[in-house]
Amino acid sequence: MEITQAAAAQSGQAREDVTRTHAGIGLAGLRRRGAEAAFNEVSYPFASVAFISHGLAACLGAHSGADGAIVVAGAGSVSVGLIDGCEIRVAGYGFTVSDECSGADLGLQVVRLALRTADRRGELISLLSEALGAFDHDPEQAVAWSDEARATDYAVFAPIVMRDANQGDPVGGRFVERAADAIGDLLDLFLARGFDRLSALGGFADDITPWLTPDLRARLRHPDAGALRVARGRFDLPKPGSSKLDRPKRETDHDQDSKFRV
Repeated sequence: MEITQAAAAQSGQAREDVTRTHAGIGLAGLRRRGAEAAFNEVSYPFASVAFISHGLAACLGAHSGADGAIVVAGAGSVSVGLIDGCEIRVAGYGFTVSDECSGADLGLQVVRLALRTADRRGELISLLSEALGAFDHDPEQAVAWSDEARATDYAVFAPIVMRDANQGDPVGGRFVERAADAIGDLLDLFLARGFDRLSALGGFADDITPWLTPDLRARLRHPDAGALRVARGRFDLPKPGSSKLDRPKRETDHDQDSKFRV
């Protein structure tokens, strides 16, 4: 509610205006089994509320509600397309089993290789030494950290990987090329399905985009800041007493989850 109140204040609304507001909320993890039902059981102060996945919300905003697709490369990753009223979601199943183009995956790769060099199974280059330094060069400390570490914790290492890759480090370059290939595969999939509008979003998207092939870079368009336009025009307001919005149908009914955070 703090975010809602802050948004209301910025738009010049009074606190009591929230009760007349129809809220559409994009959430990570909404596809987890039972999550949407649990959210719908909570009482909210809005006139109505409807939930969509964070990926769909980002896609609608990036293309101002028009058909298009996005690949999100942040701490986690996900890709979503919207075409002819159908939502198509690819990957984004969570850090441990997916998210190959995420900052978390970059961090995981560098920590994993750094531990190999701690065993003298590889050359201790500066990138790996810096990663080990976060654990005082103690593998046991790294193991203890990993027991509690989340995707966002691993993503902390992504900036040093990007930095060294851009400076010509072959190890960092290999990790970033892997992430760029994963983004390229997703973009190619959407192109093959007839999508014309493609955008890359997320905290690491701008850093990784130069590593894409020239033809894919040429295909990308700058995302719109279209969330408000979507809220006003894409969805029909629900009828009184209803919490349902006219949402795109999903291509599948698979329960999916992503740990992407912004």
